[in-house]
Amino acid sequence: MSKTLPRLLLPALLAALAPSLAAAAPRTLRVDYYHTGNAREERYSLDRLVVEPLPWPGNPSRPIDDTNLGKYLFEIRDRGDNRILYSRGFASVYGEWETTGEAQQIDRTFQESLRFPLPEGPVQVVVKKRDPRNAFREVWSLLVDPKDPFVDPSLPASPGPLIEVEKHGDPALKVDFLVLGDGYTAAERGKCEKDAKRLAEILFTYSPFKERRQDFNVWALCPPSDESGISRPSTGVHHRSRVGATYDAFGSERYVLSFENRSLRDVASFAPYEFIEILTNSPTYGGGGIFGQYSTVAADSLWAPYVFVHEFGHHFAALADEYYTSDVAYGPAGERIEPWEPNVTALRDPKDLKWKDLVAPGTPLPTPWTKEPFETSAREIQARRRKIRAENRPESEMDALFLEEREKETRMLSANEHAGKVGAFEGANYEATGYFRPQVDCVMFTRDQVPFCRVCQRAIERVIDLYSR
Repeated sequence: MSKTLPRLLLPALLAALAPSLAAAAPRTLRVDYYHTGNAREERYSLDRLVVEPLPWPGNPSRPIDDTNLGKYLFEIRDRGDNRILYSRGFASVYGEWETTGEAQQIDRTFQESLRFPLPEGPVQVVVKKRDPRNAFREVWSLLVDPKDPFVDPSLPASPGPLIEVEKHGDPALKVDFLVLGDGYTAAERGKCEKDAKRLAEILFTYSPFKERRQDFNVWALCPPSDESGISRPSTGVHHRSRVGATYDAFGSERYVLSFENRSLRDVASFAPYEFIEILTNSPTYGGGGIFGQYSTVAADSLWAPYVFVHEFGHHFAALADEYYTSDVAYGPAGERIEPWEPNVTALRDPKDLKWKDLVAPGTPLPTPWTKEPFETSAREIQARRRKIRAENRPESEMDALFLEEREKETRMLSANEHAGKVGAFEGANYEATGYFRPQVDCVMFTRDQVPFCRVCQRAIERVIDLYSR
Protein backbone atom coordinates (compact mmCIF):
# COMPACT_ATOMS: atom_id res chain seq x y z
CA MET A 1 0.00 0.00 0.00
CA SER A 2 1.30 3.48 -0.86
CA LYS A 3 0.87 6.29 1.59
CA THR A 4 2.29 9.72 2.24
CA LEU A 5 4.06 10.43 5.51
CA PRO A 6 3.58 13.77 7.29
CA ARG A 7 5.48 16.84 6.15
CA LEU A 8 9.20 16.58 6.64
CA LEU A 9 9.50 17.73 10.20
CA LEU A 10 12.60 15.80 11.14
CA PRO A 11 11.47 14.33 14.51
CA ALA A 12 8.24 13.03 13.02
CA LEU A 13 10.07 11.50 10.08
CA LEU A 14 12.61 9.73 12.27
CA ALA A 15 9.81 8.32 14.37
CA ALA A 16 8.03 7.07 11.28
CA LEU A 17 11.09 5.27 10.01
CA ALA A 18 12.50 3.28 12.92
CA PRO A 19 12.28 4.46 16.52
CA SER A 20 14.62 1.81 17.87
CA LEU A 21 17.24 2.37 15.17
CA ALA A 22 17.09 6.15 15.35
CA ALA A 23 18.59 6.03 18.82
CA ALA A 24 21.27 3.47 17.98
CA ALA A 25 22.32 4.25 14.41
CA PRO A 26 24.86 7.00 13.69
CA ARG A 27 23.99 9.87 11.39
CA THR A 28 25.08 9.80 7.75
CA LEU A 29 28.22 11.71 6.74
CA ARG A 30 28.63 12.74 3.11
CA VAL A 31 31.78 13.90 1.36
CA ASP A 32 30.91 15.99 -1.69
CA TYR A 33 33.89 16.43 -4.01
CA TYR A 34 34.90 17.44 -7.53
CA HIS A 35 36.37 14.96 -10.01
CA THR A 36 38.28 16.75 -12.77
CA GLY A 37 40.43 15.63 -15.66
CA ASN A 38 40.48 14.06 -19.11
CA ALA A 39 41.31 10.73 -20.73
CA ARG A 40 44.93 10.91 -19.53
CA GLU A 41 44.81 12.37 -16.00
CA GLU A 42 42.37 13.08 -13.20
CA ARG A 43 42.26 15.15 -10.02
CA TYR A 44 40.07 15.27 -6.90
CA SER A 45 39.19 18.21 -4.66
CA LEU A 46 36.94 18.60 -1.64
CA ASP A 47 33.69 20.52 -2.04
CA ARG A 48 32.01 20.14 1.37
CA LEU A 49 31.34 17.79 4.28
CA VAL A 50 27.67 17.26 5.11
CA VAL A 51 25.83 15.49 7.91
CA GLU A 52 22.57 14.30 6.37
CA PRO A 53 19.23 14.60 8.21
CA LEU A 54 18.60 10.89 8.77
CA PRO A 55 20.33 8.03 10.55
CA TRP A 56 22.64 5.79 8.53
CA PRO A 57 20.36 3.26 6.76
CA GLY A 58 23.04 0.64 6.07
CA ASN A 59 23.43 -2.89 7.39
CA PRO A 60 25.59 -2.62 10.56
CA SER A 61 26.76 -6.24 10.20
CA ARG A 62 28.09 -5.79 6.62
CA PRO A 63 30.24 -2.63 6.63
CA ILE A 64 32.95 -4.10 4.38
CA ASP A 65 32.26 -4.68 0.68
CA ASP A 66 33.58 -8.09 -0.41
CA THR A 67 31.97 -8.18 -3.87
CA ASN A 68 34.99 -6.81 -5.82
CA LEU A 69 32.62 -4.75 -7.96
CA GLY A 70 33.16 -1.25 -9.29
CA LYS A 71 35.66 0.77 -11.27
CA TYR A 72 36.36 2.59 -8.00
CA LEU A 73 36.45 1.64 -4.33
CA PHE A 74 36.41 3.87 -1.26
CA GLU A 75 37.53 2.92 2.22
CA ILE A 76 37.00 4.67 5.56
CA ARG A 77 39.99 4.00 7.83
CA ASP A 78 40.25 4.80 11.52
CA ARG A 79 43.09 7.30 12.01
CA GLY A 80 44.06 5.69 15.29
CA ASP A 81 44.71 2.09 14.26
CA ASN A 82 44.17 2.18 10.45
CA ARG A 83 41.29 -0.32 10.64
CA ILE A 84 38.88 -0.28 7.71
CA LEU A 85 35.56 0.83 9.19
CA TYR A 86 33.56 0.88 5.95
CA SER A 87 34.07 0.28 2.22
CA ARG A 88 32.07 0.22 -0.98
CA GLY A 89 32.80 -0.27 -4.66
CA PHE A 90 31.22 2.15 -7.11
CA ALA A 91 31.35 3.61 -10.60
CA SER A 92 30.86 7.25 -11.57
CA VAL A 93 29.75 9.64 -14.29
CA TYR A 94 33.38 10.74 -14.64
CA GLY A 95 34.48 7.14 -15.00
CA GLU A 96 32.17 6.75 -17.99
CA TRP A 97 32.96 10.15 -19.50
CA GLU A 98 36.72 9.52 -19.53
CA THR A 99 36.16 6.77 -22.13
CA THR A 100 34.39 9.13 -24.57
CA GLY A 101 35.91 11.01 -27.49
CA GLU A 102 35.29 14.33 -25.75
CA ALA A 103 37.64 13.34 -22.92
CA GLN A 104 40.45 13.12 -25.48
CA GLN A 105 39.97 16.80 -26.29
CA ILE A 106 39.02 18.74 -23.14
CA ASP A 107 38.97 18.72 -19.33
CA ARG A 108 35.68 18.50 -17.45
CA THR A 109 34.62 18.53 -13.82
CA PHE A 110 31.92 16.33 -12.30
CA GLN A 111 30.33 16.39 -8.85
CA GLU A 112 30.46 13.15 -6.85
CA SER A 113 29.71 12.02 -3.29
CA LEU A 114 30.74 9.36 -0.80
CA ARG A 115 28.32 8.42 2.00
CA PHE A 116 29.14 6.45 5.14
CA PRO A 117 28.21 6.21 8.85
CA LEU A 118 29.26 9.27 10.84
CA PRO A 119 32.45 8.18 12.63
CA GLU A 120 33.20 8.94 16.27
CA GLY A 121 36.65 10.34 15.52
CA PRO A 122 38.96 11.31 12.66
CA VAL A 123 39.10 8.98 9.65
CA GLN A 124 41.04 8.72 6.42
CA VAL A 125 38.87 8.58 3.32
CA VAL A 126 40.76 6.63 0.65
CA VAL A 127 39.56 6.40 -2.97
CA LYS A 128 41.02 3.67 -5.18
CA LYS A 129 40.69 3.08 -8.91
CA ARG A 130 41.38 0.04 -11.05
CA ASP A 131 44.62 0.18 -12.99
CA PRO A 132 45.03 -1.22 -16.54
CA ARG A 133 45.26 -4.71 -15.04
CA ASN A 134 42.08 -4.16 -12.97
CA ALA A 135 43.90 -3.97 -9.62
CA PHE A 136 42.77 -1.22 -7.22
CA ARG A 137 45.32 1.59 -6.69
CA GLU A 138 44.96 4.60 -4.39
CA VAL A 139 44.16 7.83 -6.28
CA TRP A 140 42.97 10.20 -3.53
CA SER A 141 43.08 10.44 0.23
CA LEU A 142 41.35 12.90 2.57
CA LEU A 143 41.47 13.34 6.34
CA VAL A 144 37.99 13.90 7.76
CA ASP A 145 37.33 14.94 11.34
CA PRO A 146 33.61 14.80 12.22
CA LYS A 147 34.21 17.55 14.81
CA ASP A 148 35.56 19.97 12.20
CA PRO A 149 33.51 23.19 12.51
CA PHE A 150 33.03 23.24 8.74
CA VAL A 151 31.11 19.94 8.74
CA ASP A 152 27.63 21.15 7.76
CA PRO A 153 24.61 19.61 9.57
CA SER A 154 22.09 22.18 8.29
CA LEU A 155 18.85 20.97 6.74
CA PRO A 156 18.52 21.43 2.93
CA ALA A 157 15.29 22.71 1.40
CA SER A 158 12.55 20.11 1.74
CA PRO A 159 11.64 18.18 -1.44
CA GLY A 160 8.18 17.46 -0.03
CA PRO A 161 6.73 14.57 1.94
CA LEU A 162 8.41 11.18 1.95
CA ILE A 163 6.21 8.53 0.35
CA GLU A 164 6.28 5.03 1.81
CA VAL A 165 5.67 2.84 -1.23
CA GLU A 166 6.56 -0.44 0.44
CA LYS A 167 8.13 -1.07 3.83
CA HIS A 168 9.17 -4.49 5.17
CA GLY A 169 11.32 -3.56 8.15
CA ASP A 170 13.98 -1.34 9.67
CA PRO A 171 16.12 0.42 7.04
CA ALA A 172 19.31 -1.01 8.59
CA LEU A 173 18.12 -4.55 7.86
CA LYS A 174 16.67 -3.99 4.38
CA VAL A 175 17.74 -2.81 0.95
CA ASP A 176 16.45 0.76 0.89
CA PHE A 177 15.43 1.78 -2.63
CA LEU A 178 14.45 5.39 -3.37
CA VAL A 179 12.41 6.36 -6.43
CA LEU A 180 13.11 10.04 -7.08
CA GLY A 181 10.83 11.96 -9.42
CA ASP A 182 12.22 14.69 -11.69
CA GLY A 183 10.36 17.06 -13.99
CA TYR A 184 7.04 16.76 -12.15
CA THR A 185 5.30 20.00 -11.22
CA ALA A 186 3.50 20.38 -7.89
CA ALA A 187 0.22 19.69 -9.72
CA GLU A 188 1.70 16.43 -11.07
CA ARG A 189 2.66 15.05 -7.67
CA GLY A 190 -0.10 12.43 -7.84
CA LYS A 191 1.22 11.24 -11.22
CA CYS A 192 4.73 11.00 -9.78
CA GLU A 193 3.53 8.80 -6.93
CA LYS A 194 1.57 6.55 -9.30
CA ASP A 195 4.53 6.24 -11.67
CA ALA A 196 6.82 5.30 -8.78
CA LYS A 197 4.43 2.65 -7.51
CA ARG A 198 3.82 1.24 -11.01
CA LEU A 199 7.49 0.81 -11.87
CA ALA A 200 8.51 -0.52 -8.47
CA GLU A 201 5.85 -3.19 -8.88
CA ILE A 202 7.37 -4.17 -12.25
CA LEU A 203 10.79 -4.67 -10.66
CA PHE A 204 9.35 -7.27 -8.32
CA THR A 205 8.06 -9.37 -11.20
CA TYR A 206 11.68 -10.22 -12.13
CA SER A 207 13.72 -12.88 -10.38
CA PRO A 208 15.48 -12.67 -7.99
CA PHE A 209 13.80 -9.41 -6.88
CA LYS A 210 10.48 -11.25 -6.87
CA GLU A 211 11.65 -13.90 -4.42
CA ARG A 212 13.53 -11.36 -2.26
CA ARG A 213 10.83 -8.69 -2.10
CA GLN A 214 10.63 -8.87 1.70
CA ASP A 215 14.28 -7.74 1.85
CA PHE A 216 13.41 -4.33 0.35
CA ASN A 217 11.92 -1.06 1.49
CA VAL A 218 10.77 1.25 -1.31
CA TRP A 219 10.47 5.00 -0.77
CA ALA A 220 9.64 7.88 -3.10
CA LEU A 221 10.21 11.63 -3.21
CA CYS A 222 8.63 14.01 -5.72
CA PRO A 223 10.35 17.42 -5.51
CA PRO A 224 8.23 19.92 -7.46
CA SER A 225 9.62 21.42 -10.67
CA ASP A 226 8.61 24.77 -12.12
CA GLU A 227 8.15 23.17 -15.55
CA SER A 228 6.91 19.76 -16.61
CA GLY A 229 9.50 17.46 -18.16
CA ILE A 230 13.30 17.39 -18.32
CA SER A 231 15.95 18.78 -20.67
CA ARG A 232 16.47 17.32 -24.13
CA PRO A 233 19.19 19.54 -25.62
CA SER A 234 19.26 17.88 -29.06
CA THR A 235 15.77 19.26 -29.65
CA GLY A 236 16.37 22.65 -28.02
CA VAL A 237 14.51 21.81 -24.81
CA HIS A 238 16.14 22.95 -21.56
CA HIS A 239 14.67 22.82 -18.04
CA ARG A 240 16.20 23.48 -14.62
CA SER A 241 14.72 20.63 -12.62
CA ARG A 242 15.61 19.95 -8.99
CA VAL A 243 17.38 16.65 -9.70
CA GLY A 244 18.90 17.81 -12.99
CA ALA A 245 18.14 14.81 -15.22
CA THR A 246 18.72 15.36 -18.94
CA TYR A 247 18.68 13.43 -22.20
CA ASP A 248 21.67 13.47 -24.59
CA ALA A 249 24.30 12.66 -21.98
CA PHE A 250 27.69 12.34 -23.71
CA GLY A 251 25.95 13.04 -27.02
CA SER A 252 23.78 9.89 -26.90
CA GLU A 253 20.15 10.82 -27.59
CA ARG A 254 18.71 8.11 -25.37
CA TYR A 255 21.14 8.41 -22.45
CA VAL A 256 19.59 10.13 -19.41
CA LEU A 257 21.87 11.23 -16.56
CA SER A 258 22.02 13.96 -13.93
CA PHE A 259 25.06 16.22 -13.78
CA GLU A 260 23.71 17.98 -10.66
CA ASN A 261 24.94 15.56 -8.03
CA ARG A 262 25.04 18.16 -5.23
CA SER A 263 21.34 18.96 -5.61
CA LEU A 264 20.41 15.31 -6.20
CA ARG A 265 22.08 14.23 -2.94
CA ASP A 266 20.46 17.03 -0.94
CA VAL A 267 17.04 15.94 -2.17
CA ALA A 268 17.72 12.24 -1.58
CA SER A 269 18.97 12.88 1.95
CA PHE A 270 15.35 13.16 3.09
CA ALA A 271 14.89 9.41 2.57
CA PRO A 272 16.75 6.35 3.84
CA TYR A 273 18.43 4.92 0.75
CA GLU A 274 21.24 2.88 -0.72
CA PHE A 275 19.94 2.85 -4.31
CA ILE A 276 18.20 5.56 -6.35
CA GLU A 277 15.99 5.42 -9.42
CA ILE A 278 15.44 8.83 -11.06
CA LEU A 279 12.01 8.77 -12.65
CA THR A 280 11.73 11.43 -15.36
CA ASN A 281 8.37 12.86 -16.35
CA SER A 282 8.92 12.35 -20.07
CA PRO A 283 7.69 10.14 -22.94
CA THR A 284 10.82 9.79 -25.11
CA TYR A 285 12.69 6.49 -24.87
CA GLY A 286 15.63 6.88 -22.51
CA GLY A 287 17.43 5.94 -19.34
CA GLY A 288 20.79 5.21 -17.79
CA GLY A 289 22.45 3.40 -14.92
CA ILE A 290 25.74 3.78 -13.04
CA PHE A 291 26.80 1.27 -10.41
CA GLY A 292 26.40 2.60 -6.89
CA GLN A 293 25.20 6.04 -8.08
CA TYR A 294 21.70 5.94 -9.59
CA SER A 295 19.66 4.72 -12.54
CA THR A 296 17.16 6.64 -14.67
CA VAL A 297 14.09 5.94 -16.78
CA ALA A 298 11.60 7.99 -18.81
CA ALA A 299 8.38 7.15 -16.99
CA ASP A 300 5.99 7.64 -19.91
CA SER A 301 7.91 5.76 -22.59
CA LEU A 302 6.26 2.59 -23.90
CA TRP A 303 9.55 0.89 -23.00
CA ALA A 304 9.77 2.19 -19.44
CA PRO A 305 9.31 -1.28 -17.86
CA TYR A 306 12.23 -2.75 -19.80
CA VAL A 307 14.50 0.31 -19.47
CA PHE A 308 13.79 0.57 -15.74
CA VAL A 309 14.76 -3.04 -15.03
CA HIS A 310 17.75 -3.05 -17.41
CA GLU A 311 19.25 0.18 -16.08
CA PHE A 312 18.61 -0.81 -12.48
CA GLY A 313 20.68 -3.91 -13.20
CA HIS A 314 23.64 -1.62 -13.95
CA HIS A 315 23.11 0.51 -10.86
CA PHE A 316 22.31 -2.25 -8.39
CA ALA A 317 24.64 -5.12 -9.32
CA ALA A 318 27.21 -3.60 -11.70
CA LEU A 319 25.87 -5.67 -14.59
CA ALA A 320 27.55 -4.85 -17.89
CA ASP A 321 25.68 -4.17 -21.10
CA GLU A 322 25.60 -7.40 -23.07
CA TYR A 323 24.47 -5.75 -26.30
CA TYR A 324 26.94 -4.58 -28.91
CA THR A 325 25.04 -3.44 -32.01
CA SER A 326 23.60 -0.14 -30.70
CA ASP A 327 25.36 3.22 -30.99
CA VAL A 328 27.15 4.20 -27.77
CA ALA A 329 29.22 7.18 -26.65
CA TYR A 330 32.17 5.17 -25.39
CA GLY A 331 35.32 4.36 -27.30
CA PRO A 332 36.39 0.72 -27.76
CA ALA A 333 38.50 -0.91 -25.09
CA GLY A 334 42.23 -1.27 -25.66
CA GLU A 335 43.62 -4.56 -24.47
CA ARG A 336 40.85 -7.02 -23.66
CA ILE A 337 41.57 -7.87 -20.04
CA GLU A 338 39.03 -9.81 -17.99
CA PRO A 339 36.22 -7.38 -17.09
CA TRP A 340 35.39 -6.84 -13.41
CA GLU A 341 31.66 -6.89 -14.21
CA PRO A 342 30.11 -10.24 -13.25
CA ASN A 343 28.22 -11.00 -16.49
CA VAL A 344 30.80 -10.53 -19.27
CA THR A 345 34.11 -12.24 -19.93
CA ALA A 346 37.09 -12.03 -22.27
CA LEU A 347 37.24 -15.86 -22.11
CA ARG A 348 41.03 -16.01 -22.01
CA ASP A 349 40.82 -19.65 -20.99
CA PRO A 350 37.48 -21.54 -21.10
CA LYS A 351 38.67 -23.69 -18.19
CA ASP A 352 38.73 -20.56 -16.01
CA LEU A 353 35.34 -19.16 -17.07
CA LYS A 354 34.09 -17.23 -14.03
CA TRP A 355 30.62 -18.76 -14.20
CA LYS A 356 31.81 -22.26 -15.17
CA ASP A 357 29.89 -23.84 -12.27
CA LEU A 358 26.65 -22.88 -14.08
CA VAL A 359 27.64 -24.41 -17.42
CA ALA A 360 26.08 -27.82 -18.13
CA PRO A 361 28.50 -30.63 -19.11
CA GLY A 362 28.95 -30.88 -22.85
CA THR A 363 28.17 -27.20 -23.57
CA PRO A 364 30.77 -25.92 -26.07
CA LEU A 365 32.85 -22.87 -25.08
CA PRO A 366 32.62 -20.53 -26.93
CA THR A 367 28.96 -21.37 -27.48
CA PRO A 368 27.62 -21.12 -31.05
CA TRP A 369 24.59 -18.97 -31.84
CA THR A 370 23.00 -17.24 -34.86
CA LYS A 371 25.39 -14.29 -34.64
CA GLU A 372 25.65 -13.20 -38.28
CA PRO A 373 21.88 -13.10 -39.01
CA PHE A 374 21.35 -11.24 -35.73
CA GLU A 375 23.93 -8.61 -36.64
CA THR A 376 22.53 -8.14 -40.15
CA SER A 377 19.06 -7.48 -38.74
CA ALA A 378 20.44 -5.18 -36.02
CA ARG A 379 22.35 -3.02 -38.51
CA GLU A 380 19.20 -2.47 -40.54
CA ILE A 381 17.22 -1.51 -37.43
CA GLN A 382 19.94 0.90 -36.26
CA ALA A 383 19.99 2.69 -39.62
CA ARG A 384 16.23 3.21 -39.45
CA ARG A 385 16.48 4.32 -35.82
CA ARG A 386 19.06 7.00 -36.62
CA LYS A 387 16.87 8.29 -39.46
CA ILE A 388 13.82 8.62 -37.19
CA ARG A 389 15.81 10.62 -34.64
CA ALA A 390 17.57 12.78 -37.26
CA GLU A 391 14.21 13.77 -38.72
CA ASN A 392 12.67 14.27 -35.24
CA ARG A 393 9.74 12.07 -36.17
CA PRO A 394 7.02 11.07 -33.66
CA GLU A 395 7.93 8.79 -30.78
CA SER A 396 5.22 6.39 -31.97
CA GLU A 397 7.40 5.57 -35.02
CA MET A 398 10.31 4.67 -32.76
CA ASP A 399 8.02 2.51 -30.64
CA ALA A 400 6.78 0.69 -33.74
CA LEU A 401 10.35 0.07 -34.87
CA PHE A 402 11.33 -1.35 -31.47
CA LEU A 403 8.28 -3.62 -31.44
CA GLU A 404 9.26 -4.92 -34.86
CA GLU A 405 12.83 -5.46 -33.65
CA ARG A 406 11.67 -7.28 -30.51
CA GLU A 407 9.50 -9.68 -32.51
CA LYS A 408 12.39 -10.54 -34.85
CA GLU A 409 14.92 -10.98 -32.07
CA THR A 410 12.65 -13.08 -29.90
CA ARG A 411 11.97 -15.45 -32.77
CA MET A 412 15.63 -15.65 -33.82
CA LEU A 413 17.21 -16.05 -30.37
CA SER A 414 14.68 -18.52 -28.97
CA ALA A 415 15.35 -20.85 -31.91
CA ASN A 416 19.04 -21.25 -31.02
CA GLU A 417 20.20 -24.75 -30.06
CA HIS A 418 21.60 -23.49 -26.75
CA ALA A 419 18.78 -21.06 -25.88
CA GLY A 420 18.14 -21.04 -22.15
CA LYS A 421 21.52 -22.60 -21.37
CA VAL A 422 24.55 -20.99 -19.75
CA GLY A 423 27.67 -20.88 -21.91
CA ALA A 424 29.86 -18.16 -23.45
CA PHE A 425 28.16 -16.41 -26.39
CA GLU A 426 30.40 -14.01 -28.32
CA GLY A 427 29.22 -10.42 -28.56
CA ALA A 428 28.94 -8.28 -25.40
CA ASN A 429 30.21 -5.16 -23.65
CA TYR A 430 29.72 -3.07 -26.86
CA GLU A 431 32.09 -5.35 -28.80
CA ALA A 432 31.15 -7.85 -31.53
CA THR A 433 34.25 -9.93 -30.89
CA GLY A 434 36.47 -10.63 -27.90
CA TYR A 435 33.81 -10.40 -25.17
CA PHE A 436 31.23 -13.02 -24.26
CA ARG A 437 27.91 -13.08 -22.38
CA PRO A 438 26.50 -15.97 -20.30
CA GLN A 439 23.29 -16.78 -22.21
CA VAL A 440 22.04 -16.12 -25.70
CA ASP A 441 19.41 -13.70 -24.34
CA CYS A 442 18.93 -11.68 -21.15
CA VAL A 443 17.44 -8.37 -19.95
CA MET A 444 20.95 -6.98 -20.31
CA PHE A 445 21.11 -7.99 -24.01
CA THR A 446 17.80 -7.24 -25.76
CA ARG A 447 14.36 -5.73 -25.21
CA ASP A 448 12.84 -9.19 -25.54
CA GLN A 449 10.49 -10.14 -22.72
CA VAL A 450 13.01 -12.42 -21.04
CA PRO A 451 14.32 -12.67 -17.47
CA PHE A 452 17.77 -11.91 -16.13
CA CYS A 453 20.10 -14.76 -17.06
CA ARG A 454 21.29 -17.07 -14.31
CA VAL A 455 24.64 -15.32 -13.96
CA CYS A 456 22.97 -11.91 -13.60
CA GLN A 457 20.50 -13.30 -11.06
CA ARG A 458 23.33 -14.65 -8.93
CA ALA A 459 25.11 -11.27 -9.03
CA ILE A 460 21.93 -9.49 -7.95
CA GLU A 461 21.42 -11.91 -5.05
CA ARG A 462 24.91 -11.22 -3.77
CA VAL A 463 24.23 -7.48 -3.56
CA ILE A 464 20.88 -8.05 -1.84
CA ASP A 465 22.74 -10.11 0.76
CA LEU A 466 25.29 -7.34 1.30
CA TYR A 467 22.57 -4.90 2.40
CA SER A 468 19.96 -7.10 4.04
CA ARG A 469 21.77 -9.92 5.90
